Amino acid sequence: EAAVPDVALTRSRDGSTGTATFRFDNATVLSLDDVWDNGLLTGLWLRDEEGELHTRDLDVEFERGRPTRVVAILVLKSVQEWQRFIRFMERYAEANDLSY
Repeated sequence: EAAVPDVALTRSRDGSTGTATFRFDNATVLSLDDVWDNGLLTGLWLRDEEGELHTRDLDVEFERGRPTRVVAILVLKSVQEWQRFIRFMERYAEANDLSY
């Protein structure tokens, strides 16, 4: 089962840009040997019928030397990208019985 992230949104005052910060606590990907041996944690991809949004801006947070959280930041550089992201999130929320 996929981890459900916390998602924090920020948007510029004029609405032209924004960010979506995804936080995955105790993500199962952190327990896979391939992630550490082969560097397979390379990005976050959001896919739906419109296509794909992605970011390579990732960070892994550690507590007591153990990985505990994956943080991905998706930068939305235009009103169109913001609207596209919101459509993705609406479909994702509906498909997974979530709300925001």
